[in-house]
Amino acid sequence: MQHITFFWGTSTEIIFPCWPGQSLSCYILALVLVFVISLLVEWLSHARLVNYSTETDIAAGFLQTLMYGIRMALAYLVMLAVMSFNVGVFMAAVAGYSTGFLFFGSHVFRKMKVEPYQDLSDLPPLNC
Repeated sequence: MQHITFFWGTSTEIIFPCWPGQSLSCYILALVLVFVISLLVEWLSHARLVNYSTETDIAAGFLQTLMYGIRMALAYLVMLAVMSFNVGVFMAAVAGYSTGFLFFGSHVFRKMKVEPYQDLSDLPPLNC
């Protein structure tokens, strides 16, 4: 049954029909996957993977475009999972994004000092 309001339960469908189904272990696996995918979105949002000193402008542009496409695909996948209206999935997504920001976006684990509004990532901010 497709819900149109938030509900709490392990019997849900996330992204694909009949998955995770009625199994508690598959539901927990689905929550872990949503958490990890949202963590990856935050990592890609704050990663410095392009070496501008050795890459040509065209290669750097293509690499940035590829990273942006992957980040957007993963972000939309998390959005579709949250649209299952399952509270556990919603909480896993928020926890993944928050944990990802704590590790990759905040100043808690940064070694170098950065001005408050200076952005050091390869990709623009996620605006969804």
